[in-house]
Amino acid sequence: MADGSWYDADIERVIISEQQIRDKIAELAKQVSADHADAADGVLLVCVLKGAVMFMADFARELGRLGPPSEMEFMAVSSYGQGTTSSGVVRILKDLDRDIAGRRVIVVEDIVDSGLTLSWLLKYLESRGAASIEVVALFRKPEAIKVPVEVRYVGFDIPSEFVVGYGLDFAERYREMPYVGVLKPEVYARS
Repeated sequence: MADGSWYDADIERVIISEQQIRDKIAELAKQVSADHADAADGVLLVCVLKGAVMFMADFARELGRLGPPSEMEFMAVSSYGQGTTSSGVVRILKDLDRDIAGRRVIVVEDIVDSGLTLSWLLKYLESRGAASIEVVALFRKPEAIKVPVEVRYVGFDIPSEFVVGYGLDFAERYREMPYVGVLKPEVYARS
């Protein structure tokens, strides 16, 4: 956090460093590569926009070094709720651009918190006839989970605090931070 970027003053403390993120992504890519080494047509990575875009880029590059081959798809969904909480009622803002029937799909998520939106998304993808669907999530808030969701690959379990960085935002800001930090309460109290 000592690089003097504009966002540093808004961060109470760093909980996951840039190096820890890099190391974890390499570890996750090795696990996925080993588990899908026999995938003749590779795997289809489905990025959930916007938060997972940083993770998707780094994960896809790392997986590309190891194999199997991968292709990328993007989805954007919006869940409705009261303020900062999800109700699990989901609307698709951007759907897949291709048929996923018969494909091995790996959903790339930035964070699993309530699990409501992810649970809906997995059911939706299952209805599209994928051969298999697994989830790789860089972050998970275990205390926030409301519905059980199968997440095969998890990078970090983090506390239920207001965290930003590496794709996680507050009011569309802080996504570009290379680390994850706890946002100072006075920052989100201003809104």
